[in-house]
Amino acid sequence: MAMASLFLNADDASPASLTDLCLTYVSQNLECFCTKLPDGSLCFREAVLFPQELADQLLAKMATEGLLNDSTVGVFRNCEYLRLRRACIRTARISAEAFQKALCPHRLLELDATRVNADLTIPDILHRLATNKYCQESLQRLVLTGLTMCSLVEQSRYRFSTLLGLRSLSLANVDFYDSGLVDVCSLPRLESLDLSNTSVTNLSPLLGLKERLRSLTLHQLKRLEMSTAQLLGVIGQLNVLQHLDISDDKQFTSDVARQLLAQRGILPALVSLDVSGRKQVTDAAVRAFVEERPGMTFVGLLATDAGFSDFLSGEGNLKVTGEANETQICEALRRYSEREGFVREALFHLFSLTHVMEKPRPDILKNNVSRRNLFTQSRRFLQVLLFFCFVFLQLQKNCLLSLCSDRILQEVPFNRFEAAKLVMQWLCNHEDQNMQRMAVAIISILAAKLSTEQTAQLGAELFIVKQLLHIVRQKANQNVVDATLKFTLSALWNLTDESPTTCRHFIENQGLDLFIKVLESFPNESSIQQKVLGLLNNIAEVRELHAELMVQSFLDHISALLHSPEVEVSYFAAGILAHLTSRGEEAWVLSPGLRCTLLEQLHAVIMKWPTPECEMVAYRSFNPFFPLLECFHTPGVQLWAAWAMQHVCSKNASRYCSMLLEEGGLDQLELVHTHPQTHRDVKLLAESILDSLQRHRARTGQPAHTGRRLAPQ
Repeated sequence: MAMASLFLNADDASPASLTDLCLTYVSQNLECFCTKLPDGSLCFREAVLFPQELADQLLAKMATEGLLNDSTVGVFRNCEYLRLRRACIRTARISAEAFQKALCPHRLLELDATRVNADLTIPDILHRLATNKYCQESLQRLVLTGLTMCSLVEQSRYRFSTLLGLRSLSLANVDFYDSGLVDVCSLPRLESLDLSNTSVTNLSPLLGLKERLRSLTLHQLKRLEMSTAQLLGVIGQLNVLQHLDISDDKQFTSDVARQLLAQRGILPALVSLDVSGRKQVTDAAVRAFVEERPGMTFVGLLATDAGFSDFLSGEGNLKVTGEANETQICEALRRYSEREGFVREALFHLFSLTHVMEKPRPDILKNNVSRRNLFTQSRRFLQVLLFFCFVFLQLQKNCLLSLCSDRILQEVPFNRFEAAKLVMQWLCNHEDQNMQRMAVAIISILAAKLSTEQTAQLGAELFIVKQLLHIVRQKANQNVVDATLKFTLSALWNLTDESPTTCRHFIENQGLDLFIKVLESFPNESSIQQKVLGLLNNIAEVRELHAELMVQSFLDHISALLHSPEVEVSYFAAGILAHLTSRGEEAWVLSPGLRCTLLEQLHAVIMKWPTPECEMVAYRSFNPFFPLLECFHTPGVQLWAAWAMQHVCSKNASRYCSMLLEEGGLDQLELVHTHPQTHRDVKLLAESILDSLQRHRARTGQPAHTGRRLAPQ
């Protein structure tokens, strides 16, 4: 770790202040100075009068040290001796009742409730603050970053507009909607608003604040439905706006920044503009914008194409976040400490400067990273490992090697969803073949361990699907079958499972044509065929995409693979045909004769399948099979669904019989078994599954559901 010595020097550390040491001691030994009341809350034994600012500092210290809870917050109930004005309860674990009893009686000027526990919701805070008539007028700053809003019904009961004195409001990372914005924009004194990463779709209510709003933060508005012209039409009317942040660390391709910079005369009072992460930004456009507003003091240009001219160096009165030099990078680390994507981007560029550093530079991390506690937030080895993976290039290979372990990825507890996103982002920026292989291996395994919701969220990111398809395309063009191709196909298979959005991304980015090419390129590779067909099964489960699959050339391939001697391949080909033919003749757009032929072949092939020695595939739910069991006019479709159920239930009864019972499969199968139109072959399979269910039910009852469908590794 020689490189780290460029930054870290223990002798350079500054001692803590006496005040800070005393506050730390008191907060960590609070019970020594207190008695416990009948309700479990603490109270100082002696009526100690704290200076007002010291009371604020004690509360903040208890919160940052993780010591603020329903018991310890009780010491602030005595408003006469511990008077709070600027209350910081960030990440605290306190209930709504404790919040009301200990904090709401104070005449608060500010309240920072960033990421408090879910037991204290935004409606709770608004309701409890409203019980103090002084708070309604005195509270000027309210930070609710990362809090829970609860139901829309509860939201509608308690309004921000009761806090008439509010001047600054932060709702970053809150599930906050348009109706709430209308309420907020009725506040008579509001001057600063942060809507970052909220669910707002329309910003038109901001026009109600156009004569007084001075600061507006719109970082990563994920659900905005306004066009660029509509958005700028609103922003352009905010006549007194001084600070505007339209950055986006997801690096979307919207041209809002380019068009804003090009508009002459817009936002004449602006002194600070952040467009970090936005594309189509140039030095010339930024310079022209700044020169038209000589009072500007800051421009955010990290992860853009701008910031490389001397005018934007960041070394003068105009501060700049960017990647062109050390000054810009350090400014980015200072300003973006709570924006994970920008921190990684800045650290990546910081490392690129180390090759020209000849002397230790402890000031860089001391002032930017260590102070922000980025390292101490990583509490587990794997989190630190992932952090270093994206900071130090020379460690990346070793980090990926360490992560690329079945035991670590399958058994060690850590945030697999965040790990998958980090590795995927790395993969999108590097072409090294050996490291690419490890990255896709990690992603394929992690994707199999995620929940349905997390898998869908990961696969819904278009850049992820595009990058994985790019790797498949490379291998197909090279006519190469290797571990990278197999892991990439497995990753796509898992990411499309029960995720219609990911399936749509696959189709819209020519995934079907590519996979046909893969089948043509590797006609004798059954392991490749199985993964390709497994993914296409996921696509076929999405009824809205059936029309995309009803292509003669595609069905020719699937029909041929239906007759594969490898049952694993034939099984997935049959599944695709079962889904496509299940909706009846009215939804079939090709020749009716072709449909009849495929159904006959489907039935005949399934009846010839041998019993596989092991479980071919894992499922997270039987729900996709139930509609197929109801297709009494197409016994081949019913037969495939019943065979699939019987297969997994016979190979892993404890898991799949439990799942089938919980999802109502017993009633469904009994209906199939007794229905007069059910084909005899289907009845026999249904009877076999029912016997398995009855035996399992008699033996174990009905255990909790644990099943989830995954691609085999």
